[in-house]
Amino acid sequence: MASRNAERRELVTRGTGNVFADLGFPDAAERQAKLRLVFALNQVLDARKLSQSDAAKVLGVPQPKVSALRHYKLAGFSVERLMNLLTALDQDVEIVIRQKPRSRKAARISVVAA
Repeated sequence: MASRNAERRELVTRGTGNVFADLGFPDAAERQAKLRLVFALNQVLDARKLSQSDAAKVLGVPQPKVSALRHYKLAGFSVERLMNLLTALDQDVEIVIRQKPRSRKAARISVVAA
């Protein structure tokens, strides 16, 4: 009699680290960058314990936009706009451009929050 584990052999594929690329989105790098920027923005809002209405005043956007950000609804937000919102919260945003390593096939866009 075969064991249960032997019957359920499934192929597991390691992800790329970008769920959007793994799902086949053509704009995967931009989506990942936006997600990381909004994550950083939400961390600052959490640390400051700002209500959505207070955050809206600081950010200079309507409260429904803050609600969208808090719920990671990113339609209508460009990477540039998200960077500007972070600077409105006194966060420095740095863009570093460098040659990709030879060991990697393609160049990439990444966002790293310190």
